[in-house]
Amino acid sequence: MKATNNPLQYDVIISGAGPVGLFLACELALAKCTVLVLEKAEHPSSPLKQLPFGIRGLSAPTIEALYRRGLLDELEIHKRLKNPHITTTPQTGAQRQVGHFAGIPFHEGNIDTSQWKFRLPGSPETSLISEIAELEAVFTRRADALGVAIRRGLAVTAIEQNHECVSVWSGSHVFKAKWLVGCDGSRSVVRKTGGFEFEGTEPEFTGYTTLLDITDPEKLRPGRNVTSAGMYMQSQPGYVLIQDFDGGTFHDSGAPITKEHIQAVLRRISGTDVTINALLTATTWTDRARQATRYRNGRILLAGDAAHIHSPLGGQGLNLGLGDAMNLGWKLAATIQNRASEELLDSYHTERHPVGAQVLDWSRAQVAIMRPDPHARALRAIFSDLLQTRDGVTYIAGRVWGVHTRYNLNCDHPLAGRSVPNFEVEDGTKIGDLMGDGRMILLDFEGSNGLVALAKEYADQIRYISANVKDRLDLSAILIRPDGIVAWASDSASNSTEHLTHILDDYWNVVSH
Repeated sequence: MKATNNPLQYDVIISGAGPVGLFLACELALAKCTVLVLEKAEHPSSPLKQLPFGIRGLSAPTIEALYRRGLLDELEIHKRLKNPHITTTPQTGAQRQVGHFAGIPFHEGNIDTSQWKFRLPGSPETSLISEIAELEAVFTRRADALGVAIRRGLAVTAIEQNHECVSVWSGSHVFKAKWLVGCDGSRSVVRKTGGFEFEGTEPEFTGYTTLLDITDPEKLRPGRNVTSAGMYMQSQPGYVLIQDFDGGTFHDSGAPITKEHIQAVLRRISGTDVTINALLTATTWTDRARQATRYRNGRILLAGDAAHIHSPLGGQGLNLGLGDAMNLGWKLAATIQNRASEELLDSYHTERHPVGAQVLDWSRAQVAIMRPDPHARALRAIFSDLLQTRDGVTYIAGRVWGVHTRYNLNCDHPLAGRSVPNFEVEDGTKIGDLMGDGRMILLDFEGSNGLVALAKEYADQIRYISANVKDRLDLSAILIRPDGIVAWASDSASNSTEHLTHILDDYWNVVSH
């Protein structure tokens, strides 16, 4: 395959300038890697990225990642937009809805946050509202400041790799890099041409997201409504979401979305004779659930929707992709800079693939109890009862918001593999405020001589902090990865250095000892 221009060499090429691709670019550039982002769209703006179509709920891991990188304060929408839906019952009074499972709402006052013992006072929120366009704008500004090259209007058309680099074509343009990451969405060209298998289950419904001019919107009940024929939701007049259990037939047919078709589907599912004057904007989607069997093939990796697709029920897709980027960024950078072996990079798949599989199953479970049949209605009644219990709603909220996310690491402490608690050190600084440079942190609560010596040995890789903290959870020391995950924790400084040394050796190429 011949190219008409001279190739440029980068550390990483990222295909796709959505939130996942841009956030990954920021993580890599923060670690001093050279990054090129290729995006097929000429312009980042799109009506479907704006409120309410582009609205997304950010979960705890995403919010913590933005906070630790100093980006959370740049988000504005959540400061003026909260979920306004208030439910009033004789038993509970008025309560604000903060989420749902398969359309079954759960409420703020029913959640027992004391069960989440590793979330300390002063932690960021567990959920916030943003939109795709806002996130892309924030990440683009950061990427520009860090020197990331973003080229729009260049779709990836072909790729080749060898043991040294990857060549990426966009028409007659060719670019070369040490690594390529596909963040190019559910129809990923990188995945399709990069030798990845994409396995999963076929859809049960066609979903419609629409902006309509409705003659009689009062005929549609507000909120999410599961009926004997499907589901519809009117979040505000004219903005209607529909689920039609047709096996995904309409979406997959590629047929045009017409006013007449939407009106017929909406009438059938809502059981009303609602009339649509005009169809202003519409898109379709399904609950097809697929996942790449591996996230890495040689020098090509996948993240976000390129690696996994599922129904947007529960709004976990964006959060899952941003979690991929946070996990991959520091590992790929360390590999590029020969500070770690490729075994560290392989842990990206090992850690993130199970998280993705769990989200796909979570999505399938919701679809299973939304089907318009007697079996699903029976299941739905049971889950509705469970979501009225304090323990039930606390568990569901913890899953929806990612509070329970944990990686299986080489440490049996219950904190290992979890997001680091936002400890407050003696001068009032929070640990999350100290993570903006993306370095690993060894936080020593007791000034252990052994940890001081070990920190000196790994000085190029980790930042050592010795300090008293509030709410130390009976810990003596913890090792925090660049992505905010606790790699190691100890309740006693004695006899802990040897185990910590083995863990550090697993991460870094250090031969001095």
